[in-house]
Amino acid sequence: MKSFSSKGHGADGGEPTGLEHDAEVLFRIQARRNRLVGEWAAARMGLSEAETEAYAKAVVQADFEEAGDEDVIRKLLGDITAAGIDTTEGEVRAALEAKQVEARRAFLGTA
Repeated sequence: MKSFSSKGHGADGGEPTGLEHDAEVLFRIQARRNRLVGEWAAARMGLSEAETEAYAKAVVQADFEEAGDEDVIRKLLGDITAAGIDTTEGEVRAALEAKQVEARRAFLGTA
């Protein structure tokens, strides 16, 4: 598998390939989505502005634990429940999907 260079160019140092560009765009949208859903969860938990910022970053970091969304869902569900807020996995998944749409629109400039 090809790797990205630090300057966002293809593995050979040239321009990014179509697949590399697509992967980078998807990565950025997912990171934005995770930040947005982290902010949503922080609001549900009544966190302060500083706590919200830190929590949103923690949600973005949680996505690096394993492939897919299960690590993020597990974190959100666990944290919201631990804060004494009633929620369901379905609600968390719905918020994740809604924030995916929001992130994609914002990234692609169609918001």
